[in-house]
Amino acid sequence: MFFKQHRFSNLIAPISYAIDLIVLNIFLYLLPINFQTPILIHLYITAAWIVISIKNEFYTIYRFSKVTYVFRLIFVQFVFYFLALYAFIGFFKQPIISRLALGEYFVLVFAIISSVKLLSYFLLMEYRERVKGNLRNVVIIGKNKKTDQLRKVFNERAEFGYNFQKQFSPKSQDFDIYECQDYILEHKIDEIYCSISELKNEEIARFISFADNNLKTLKFIPDNKNIFSKKLKFEYYDYIPVLSLRDIPLDSPINAFIKRTFDIIFSLIIILGILSWLTPILAILIAMESKGPVFFRQTRNGLDNREFYCYKFRSMAPNKNADHIQATKNDMRITKIGRFIRKTSIDELPQFYNVLFGTMAVVGPRPHMVKHTNEYASSVDKYMVRHFVKPGITGLAQVRGYRGEIEQETDIQNRIKFDIFYIENWSMFLDLKIIVQTILNAFKGEEKAY
Repeated sequence: MFFKQHRFSNLIAPISYAIDLIVLNIFLYLLPINFQTPILIHLYITAAWIVISIKNEFYTIYRFSKVTYVFRLIFVQFVFYFLALYAFIGFFKQPIISRLALGEYFVLVFAIISSVKLLSYFLLMEYRERVKGNLRNVVIIGKNKKTDQLRKVFNERAEFGYNFQKQFSPKSQDFDIYECQDYILEHKIDEIYCSISELKNEEIARFISFADNNLKTLKFIPDNKNIFSKKLKFEYYDYIPVLSLRDIPLDSPINAFIKRTFDIIFSLIIILGILSWLTPILAILIAMESKGPVFFRQTRNGLDNREFYCYKFRSMAPNKNADHIQATKNDMRITKIGRFIRKTSIDELPQFYNVLFGTMAVVGPRPHMVKHTNEYASSVDKYMVRHFVKPGITGLAQVRGYRGEIEQETDIQNRIKFDIFYIENWSMFLDLKIIVQTILNAFKGEEKAY
């Protein structure tokens, strides 16, 4: 049951990345290549491999990917790596490098990396089929030729790792969309597959809203009806075409690995470079003005709606309403030093410990108090979509002015709009842009920073 309840496939791509880079660098020393500057060639081949693999999506393999797709990835990857490898000689003027030894090195790493990649592909297939690990619980909405074919794929292709639970037929007289949704929640269904031809537009909209608000993956078996979504991802399960409603960039193990690596490095810089000396100073100032702890700890909702403790420098006098009532303008609970650190956002700095521990990211949707999450989940459409990724110290909504107190309904609606845009359009460049804008806003001062 341990293997069935936990998903470790997201670790495969980063581990494969690390192994491949180690092979590429270590095997340089097994042959008489005669390179002159070791640091230069190591940096070059590492950077070249990373750039090629990102463009080629070399480490993006889905559970339903065919072995022919893996062979294509290997072929494209090494064709471009071969060109990059020999370009090093002319670009950096390395006349004494042995072309023959370099060719032998290429053949050697090609054989090892290809073998490891194919072996891991087949072992993962066997793991899903025999151990029954890394499973996704699925249901199908619809009863026709295509849905029956898809059900057959789920049942017969055990190596894909889909645990088929139930099939609902919208054409039957006893079909009730609410009973269907209750079943999905009760049986912890991960993915919902809908046949568009059997659902009305109103029912499609209900399933979209249900999936968004309950953190379920919704996919469609296509026909000629319209699906109200900005982004659709086209995939093949064996020979069955399937459309995914929302493609989240951070679901890619490589993107998640890049973001997490950046978060760890950035948080360590802040903790060691700023918090190491700022914390003792603020501790004295906070203690001089009011009794109580230096840090304020509050339960908030994070990734997959899991609760975690969010840390801040205490900016209020200790009070019973801290977990229930949001700070307002001219709030009497805020101390003098608290007013300053809130205005400059210094009170948020301890959340870099949250980032280091993995419960938050530097950039992402801001986490809300549990009380507010429960309220907005039932009253604000698509509110729960923001929990598909880790919450952040800052976010797109915050740099666009939607931070702090929720004064009117449009405040939370616009915040959700920007949060969803960020989730669907994430890039490392967007994160850096938000961080720079956050720093500029902290120096300028923000109207709602109170």
